[in-house]
Amino acid sequence: MVNQALGHMRMRLKIIRKFSDLCLFAGAGMGSANGAGPMADDSTSSIVARVAWGSLAVGVAVLALKGIAAWLTGSIALYSDALESVVNVVTAIVALIAVRLAARPADASLPYGYGKAEYFSAVVIGIFIAVAALLIFTKAWQGFVAPVAFVADPMGLGVSAAATVLNALWAWYLIRTGARERSPSLAADGRHLATDVVSTVGVLIGVLLTIVTGYAQLDAVLAVLVGLAILWSGWRLIRESVIGLMDVAVDPLTMKQIREVIAANAEGAIEAHDIRTRQAGRSIFVEFHLVVPGAMSVEAAHAICDRIEAKLRETVASAQITIHVEPEDKAKHSGIVVV
Repeated sequence: MVNQALGHMRMRLKIIRKFSDLCLFAGAGMGSANGAGPMADDSTSSIVARVAWGSLAVGVAVLALKGIAAWLTGSIALYSDALESVVNVVTAIVALIAVRLAARPADASLPYGYGKAEYFSAVVIGIFIAVAALLIFTKAWQGFVAPVAFVADPMGLGVSAAATVLNALWAWYLIRTGARERSPSLAADGRHLATDVVSTVGVLIGVLLTIVTGYAQLDAVLAVLVGLAILWSGWRLIRESVIGLMDVAVDPLTMKQIREVIAANAEGAIEAHDIRTRQAGRSIFVEFHLVVPGAMSVEAAHAICDRIEAKLRETVASAQITIHVEPEDKAKHSGIVVV
């Protein structure tokens, strides 16, 4: 029924919507150049926290509406749709815990912060999704071998449609907010909800066809399709989360911006090479070697590093920068040549 992708982040995603104290680690350890530590962005934390709690509230409301629709009609397909929402609420709690953990500042045991906690929560949510799919398949099988006619209750169908509209609006908001605040969990949750919307629309169309044709087994077939869609979303979620745990580099556009900032603000240095990046939740780590003239003072070299670091933070949100200063005999004549 549909696809969902977690990006950088869905299916549990339904879950992940509950982030309570998200924080940005927008600071940088300057390595040999600067020892500044990460700083939390209270504004971002507050925004994500509100969205997370709002997402949980929406999830509970949608679950209630879908449960009422399934009860009024007796449809297995609508029951399956409601069961998916149960998983959403449970996983939302898991996500809330993960986000709170991710918001903790770096400490001696985890000097790079807790940002990856969100990825672990996504894996847990993927497992919950798999369990929900199995429950749906069991119910669908029972309905296929012993079909029971359901009630074509207009009220039940209307309630399900209302839940779908609510989900669609919140999915759009989550995806938008997740992208802006660099929260893989929120973005993933939004993508998952988008998938949920599509699958629910398909279920409603199928239920109407079942009513028109009188073919009761079609209701069970629709439930199976919902289960398959959930499994696919869970697979996408786990796959994307594993990628996130492997310190993937920033996208080409962001890397291009990083290189341009370094080149434009390294006046006085000779070159910058061995530029590497990695992502952990909303944090982006940037490290490189900066070659300066051998006669340059430590103070002058440090000033160049401070200038580069400040501009990088303006361009790349939540950047943590490490700059290793080297004398000119270490130049590789590659990377970013400044002079």
